[in-house]
Amino acid sequence: MLLGIPSASATAPAVVEYLVIAGGGGGGGFGGGGAGGYRTSAGPSGGGASAESSITITPGTSYTITVGAGGAGSVGPGAGSSGNNSVFSTRTSTGGGGGGGNSAPALVGGSGGGGGYGGSPFPAIPGASGTANEGYGGGSSVAGATAGGGGGGAGAAGGNAATSVGGAGGTGVASSITGSSVTRAGGGGGASNGTVGAGGAGGGGDGGLQSGSGQQAGSTNTGGGGGGAYAASGAAGGSGVVIIKIADTLTASFSGGVTSSLSTAVAGFKIYTVTATSTTTETVTFS
Repeated sequence: MLLGIPSASATAPAVVEYLVIAGGGGGGGFGGGGAGGYRTSAGPSGGGASAESSITITPGTSYTITVGAGGAGSVGPGAGSSGNNSVFSTRTSTGGGGGGGNSAPALVGGSGGGGGYGGSPFPAIPGASGTANEGYGGGSSVAGATAGGGGGGAGAAGGNAATSVGGAGGTGVASSITGSSVTRAGGGGGASNGTVGAGGAGGGGDGGLQSGSGQQAGSTNTGGGGGGAYAASGAAGGSGVVIIKIADTLTASFSGGVTSSLSTAVAGFKIYTVTATSTTTETVTFS
């Protein structure tokens, strides 16, 4: 047995460790996008949850695998689009919620989008909730419509905005499933007419300026939320990722629409990182 994963033959049931992160939500016309849902058996999951149980697979059986795309940023000052789900076998992570815009509420997701703004007298608008055991909720905007809330991250809630200071995106969660510690699934920052909200550690994009520029997309394959824009089009969320860790006596084979890479950096294991899938019906088979 190596690091808790029993050695496996080509026919016996085998244990698979995993990290499944969904696509991040797009930034809205004010609030930052929420990070994609974060589920893993190899360390803490999102939303303050503990590690989930590993998956026992049967060699020769095909298992669904999907990497969710990031959600599009808002068109003008509307709400951003939610990210797409990522899937490995029976584990589904929920796409991040889009950030809020002008009278367009933030969206619930793996992590929730940050709050936008309403009409006169421009009250503070709350962010949206995250999904239990996947991520946190987004922060609220500030009364007076000077700054938007930060999108929630897998590791912390999005920050609330203050007068002319955008809410920061919530931080992500670190994982060492690949042998190195990497933080992913940070929320997008809120826009402001003064100081923009910084994207959360783990791929969240910064919020935008009053000029309608500067909002940043979530980083690719982190599930980071997109930055909110100041009454303009928000930035896109980052795509998700699926990482699979198996004993080196096994091999994973993927269907034709899967983009993946293999690492043997951790002795005794094969670690496959799946960065894209062309359809939602792609599969992985172990032998």
